[in-house]
Amino acid sequence: FSSNLPTIQQVRFCCCPGREVVFGPSAVTVAIQHRLPTMASQTVIADAGGLMTYGAPVTDISKRAATYVDKILKVAKPGDLPIEQPTNFDYVINLKAAKQIGLTIPPNVLARANRVIR
Repeated sequence: FSSNLPTIQQVRFCCCPGREVVFGPSAVTVAIQHRLPTMASQTVIADAGGLMTYGAPVTDISKRAATYVDKILKVAKPGDLPIEQPTNFDYVINLKAAKQIGLTIPPNVLARANRVIR
């Protein structure tokens, strides 16, 4: 099993899909130690020192989930509820992290970010 895993020398970036709150800060620490850029969907990763995040705000997702739970508890059939997709996304770039790993973020990329950590 472990022979199928890449060595740290083979890794080019660190992606933290899901479970960012639990594993993200640890992944960010390892990534920074090895000068790897990190990308995740929750802003907690950029706040913890990761390079960038792009995803729907957790508060928006939680509110939508609560609405679904409310409808289901009021006897709505889950299969009858519409599928919803987020319409609001946060794009956060951490310039401190970029500097630590030796990356320069182009100005046109910085201009698209909702928030830049300096």
